[in-house]
Amino acid sequence: MDLADVSPGALRVFREVTERGTLTAAAAALGYTQSAVSRQISALERAARVRLLERRHDGVQLTEAGHILLRHATIVLDQLDAAARELAGLPARAGTVRLGWFASAGAFLVPAALATLRRTDPAITVVTREGSTPALARALRTGTLDLAVLASGPPFRPLDTESPPLELRTLTERPLCVAVPATHPLARAEAVTVAELRGQRWIAAPSGKDELMGMWPGLDDRPEVVHTARDWLAKLHLVAAGCGVTTVPAGLASAAPAGVRILPVHGGPVEQRRVVLARLPQPPTEAVNRLADALHRAAAEVFAGK
Repeated sequence: MDLADVSPGALRVFREVTERGTLTAAAAALGYTQSAVSRQISALERAARVRLLERRHDGVQLTEAGHILLRHATIVLDQLDAAARELAGLPARAGTVRLGWFASAGAFLVPAALATLRRTDPAITVVTREGSTPALARALRTGTLDLAVLASGPPFRPLDTESPPLELRTLTERPLCVAVPATHPLARAEAVTVAELRGQRWIAAPSGKDELMGMWPGLDDRPEVVHTARDWLAKLHLVAAGCGVTTVPAGLASAAPAGVRILPVHGGPVEQRRVVLARLPQPPTEAVNRLADALHRAAAEVFAGK
């Protein structure tokens, strides 16, 4: 068996593994067992006569050969998808942009940009999906996304270690804030101090998840986490119910439910949070450029308080 005999299904499994970062996550996404995914990858490596993935304790990473195969696999799979659409009498996807976004961006930034784009460029179709910043960066690498709205915090390291570096444009940079119940004593002031955050009951992300809306970074006591939730809206509704406090990016102030006050934090280093628009460093389509422009306009309007 050589690469000429490899099935499109095997290439899709390979792309899913590289995007998800682990065999387990790819298997769950595809509805396969982990052993079935592992067998597909092993068969693909035998056909390529070279190792395509490095197995590590935290998942998998593409080898140099893996990068080469992924680049060609993406072209093949995109062409097959285009052929299937044409045979089914469906329109080509030339005006389609695939956009990924981290959770809280879906509360204020992405909807505003899509509303603008529908008015200015109704012929462009945008397909979106939510994900963590690491997962979305991998999806850009695999070619399953064209653009991604990602979150970044100090010390603002590269979003991944792959080459070439992703092309990044900052949409906004704002300080991290704290959401408190409107009935909480801290809600009486216009700001809180780091000292006042010590001893609070926190609503945070589950272990290993993005803690952008979790505990305040760098507290010198052991924070008490009373609730965990992945979804930002669930966190804020728990805050509204008086169950604890949580951190949020400044942009969520307008989307907070009743019963929540979002306050700046003083008395310590400013915790900046950056929202960036990422894509591969290759010439974008006109549709990608138009969506990028809409996201920049939406960021300027949202964070100007309009």
